[in-house]
Amino acid sequence: MSSVAARVDSDEQLARLLQIGVVLEEVVEARAHRHYQSLPEDERDDDIEALLSDASDESAEHRRRLESLIDELDAESVAFEEVKGLVEQSYGATGPEDFDGVLYDQLHGEETAYKFYADLIEAVEASEASFGVDRDAVLETLREIREAEAGGVEAVAKLMEDRA
Repeated sequence: MSSVAARVDSDEQLARLLQIGVVLEEVVEARAHRHYQSLPEDERDDDIEALLSDASDESAEHRRRLESLIDELDAESVAFEEVKGLVEQSYGATGPEDFDGVLYDQLHGEETAYKFYADLIEAVEASEASFGVDRDAVLETLREIREAEAGGVEAVAKLMEDRA
């Protein structure tokens, strides 16, 4: 995502990037759910439903953890609509119809989130700024979320492979 800078230099910048993570989680979750719900009844599948349900639960947990970090920062939050616009510029360039099936769409969302968190970790690590929240706690949280996203990519890929 182009919204992640080479390094994070202030609480405001870190808060904005964490807010982008929150909105990205919401967009990916909502999009996968809408895509699945748009499938004809005979194309719905218990395995896909379970995968999307797990992804939804994971996304809610990621949002909670990111919001907790944001609350600890001494920074003004950016309006939700502004952050949503930034996410949609990057993630909204494609629509569910651009992918051959709900699993490809979900894979795209998981990969996008993984890349976002990997870039954000790199930007925080490159920074020499001090933040209003413990840097190690931020990095630990982001690494755990990134690893969960990697697990999501693997779960979707495995389900796709099992169906091939």
